[in-house]
Amino acid sequence: MTDASSARPRAETFEHAGATVELVDAVTLLAAARVNPVEPLRRADWPSPVHRVDLVVDGTGGSEHVFTARITTVPSATATRKMMRGFVLNIDPLGPILAKRIADGDQVVTRLVDGVGIAAAAAYRKLGLEKPVEPSLLADASAGIEASVSYDGTVATLESRVARDDVGPAHLRAFVTLLLQAVTEIAGPASLAGRRFTVSRDNLPRTAPTTQDVTLDMVGGLADVVAELRQIAVSFRHPEAMARWGARRPQGILMYGPPGTGKTMLSRALANEIGAEFREIRTPEILDKWLGGSEKNLKEIFRAARRYKTPTLILFDEFDSIVSYAGAGGDAASQALNAVAGIFKQEMNDLIEENPNVIVVATTNFPHRVDESLIRSGRFDVKISVPRPDDVTRAEIFRKMIRGLIGVHEKPGFRMFADDLDLAVLGTASGGMTGADIKEVLRRVQLAKAMEDAGGRTVTPISQQDLLSAVEGLRGSS
Repeated sequence: MTDASSARPRAETFEHAGATVELVDAVTLLAAARVNPVEPLRRADWPSPVHRVDLVVDGTGGSEHVFTARITTVPSATATRKMMRGFVLNIDPLGPILAKRIADGDQVVTRLVDGVGIAAAAAYRKLGLEKPVEPSLLADASAGIEASVSYDGTVATLESRVARDDVGPAHLRAFVTLLLQAVTEIAGPASLAGRRFTVSRDNLPRTAPTTQDVTLDMVGGLADVVAELRQIAVSFRHPEAMARWGARRPQGILMYGPPGTGKTMLSRALANEIGAEFREIRTPEILDKWLGGSEKNLKEIFRAARRYKTPTLILFDEFDSIVSYAGAGGDAASQALNAVAGIFKQEMNDLIEENPNVIVVATTNFPHRVDESLIRSGRFDVKISVPRPDDVTRAEIFRKMIRGLIGVHEKPGFRMFADDLDLAVLGTASGGMTGADIKEVLRRVQLAKAMEDAGGRTVTPISQQDLLSAVEGLRGSS
């Protein structure tokens, strides 16, 4: 078994500013970034006023690995009020007089000054008179890495570039250290004390995830699909950038492919990536045996969608069964299907303009059953094929799933998996299987081990042979 096929993650731990950082499989992470950008620092809890941190490692440019971090802050109410008062209280000779009245507890003057301050701050922003924060530079001499720091309103951006042939784990570690240094400059020197951060290509949870918790980090293989969905999520999360360039993010996404390839899971993962509510529409919610009922149900679903106040992903699962277009048939059933398809087209025409909080995803195993006019650009701007996994992708699915189980279940004194696993062999042996099939293989092996344990027998960790036997068992039962 080679290191490249190992299912067990290798990690190093270091500390900075009182925080503990676990750096998992840095070499693999940097190699993966050459194919698609990697976001290795997620699920992190940051000190106020830091709202979120987006870290991206991108080696797709060819000659360099680019490390980028965006630190988004939310000013506290106290800081905001202090800033607004400053617009007024710095005006001579009135400012010092008003400041004294505020210090003496005069609530009327306080409310007056705060009100004027809000108006003044807004005017300064509109006129572009706010004093910009000068760019700066952070550096780690031991790793030979520098990070330029720029500011745009409430966002600080760090960027470092390292030659592709020279980049190594030390550069990733150094950049993370510089990022944490920037956070402490914003939130205070002791703000990171006691916190723990994991820098990993996978970013898998330490507790057993539910179906609702799935993220794009948990998706095995499908690198191109995941990369496209990440880009869609970025366009959804940054409406200010979209507005600045007059760009329109996708309104609808069609995902199609064989059963069991993960289309519904990817939809849920996209919703979680965006931070959106997930609303799944199934066939019985729309189709009605009474004349006109289906059209009414569909209109009500879109009427509700136009009123959503928070980001929401609406999934039309098994889309072909909801809006299969029957052509020019004259019977009542064909007319009803055509009417539903027609209503769907009308409702999708201007949904994004009426409510930019909503994005629509439709999935189907049979794309040829869906009329092309329903899924044209403007309604469904992005069409993604989710294929059956090949040998390499199945090996990656095994890796992701096994690592997830190790992270959740292995404890000191208990090993869930043996060290003889060869993921490449498993990927080849499971030819023709989908992600759902591989999940069932693992479920069967886990159940068998648990039953042995419950029977009081000595149980060995799950081995390569256990998994191969389960693969053959599933193949024989299908």
